[in-house]
Amino acid sequence: MSTPDLNLLVTLNVLLAEGSVARAARRLQLSPSAMSRALARLRETTGDPLLVRAGRGLVPTPRALELRERVGQLVQEAEAALRPSEVLDLNQLARTFTIRTREGFVENFGAELIARIADQAPGVRLYFTQKLDKDSAPLRDGTIDLETGVVGDDTGPELRAQALFHDRFIGVVRRGHVLGEGAITPERYAAGRHILVSRRGLRKGEIDEALARLGLERQIATIVGSFSAGLALARASDLIVSVPERYTGNLRTDMHSFVLPVPTSDVTISLIWHPRMDADPAHRWLRGCIRDVCAEQRASSGMGLEVG
Repeated sequence: MSTPDLNLLVTLNVLLAEGSVARAARRLQLSPSAMSRALARLRETTGDPLLVRAGRGLVPTPRALELRERVGQLVQEAEAALRPSEVLDLNQLARTFTIRTREGFVENFGAELIARIADQAPGVRLYFTQKLDKDSAPLRDGTIDLETGVVGDDTGPELRAQALFHDRFIGVVRRGHVLGEGAITPERYAAGRHILVSRRGLRKGEIDEALARLGLERQIATIVGSFSAGLALARASDLIVSVPERYTGNLRTDMHSFVLPVPTSDVTISLIWHPRMDADPAHRWLRGCIRDVCAEQRASSGMGLEVG
């Protein structure tokens, strides 16, 4: 048996990540015909079609899905092994890192993170960009370096993730609101007019399901697409909004927060990156800074919450 061409691993890794001959060719700076020939060699070597046409696109075979994570890890480890040994000099580091986040992260953790980085590596700049969807392509192609969020079924299987903190949902009203005094029962809570935060425009959520099990129903006065919008409306009215506690700490300044009188699921906010950046010293350092800031910061929202 002839020795396989290990260069094909790099090609296979990109093809499986992109799911497109044309996109893989652009990423590897090859012509589409050269990439098609490489795919033909891969099919011959593996004995599997790997990518098959479905409509206008290509979908991976079961064998390709099996190989995707293994091949990605092999390529990343090979790149790390061949990379020259590097001692990170933070004083000389000049680099811009792009971090994609949901609203609330910058408001609650950004100032401390920027201060820490300025102290350790004054030549480093952070570019925060909004996370408008869960498309993992920007992580794969290097458009962004890191993102924060909830890891779900739609998170790319090759991506790395590490939990930053756990969060819970709480209720929030303006100062002087009637819910600011006395025990907050499910009945009192449901009797108010509510703001539902839903990026997908859903008309009901987990809280509504929990209330329904008690035979209660709340009145949804409005639906908004962001926590900041919901908190702004609640601050200026008698409406009630439910938001994640740690993620909205600084957004809730001078408002009254309370523990919800019905059970809801906690969420885990994670740091997500592509495995090609695992061994990059500067990237590892930045990941450590973010983890430390999130671990050290104690949200003031947890102090003095009314228990329902």
